[in-house]
Amino acid sequence: MKADLFYLEHILDCIHKIERFCKDGEARFFESDLIQDAVLRNLQVLGESTKRLSEGLRAEHPTIDWRGVAGFRNILVHDYFGVNLDRVWQIITLDLPILKTHVEEIRKKLAPPQ
Repeated sequence: MKADLFYLEHILDCIHKIERFCKDGEARFFESDLIQDAVLRNLQVLGESTKRLSEGLRAEHPTIDWRGVAGFRNILVHDYFGVNLDRVWQIITLDLPILKTHVEEIRKKLAPPQ
């Protein structure tokens, strides 16, 4: 459980960074190699963190496409020439907010009261 909490925090940290990098919108994302590289790196790290979550935690939350997140990480790492930036933007704007909400809810359940 402690390890799961660590990786959930790591996932949220990556999402927060991506949100910050993309705060200036779609046009800025597509014109900036620096922003693209930062986002892609954080998506890789996020995907790696999901792979390290316990099987039990992932099984308890089947509505989250854990395999899809990890699979996209593999594409970023192994097929980086085939990365579709339009799809990345779609992930940023549509998928990450949903993942963020789910991960925040799971974290609240696991985190000790303060």
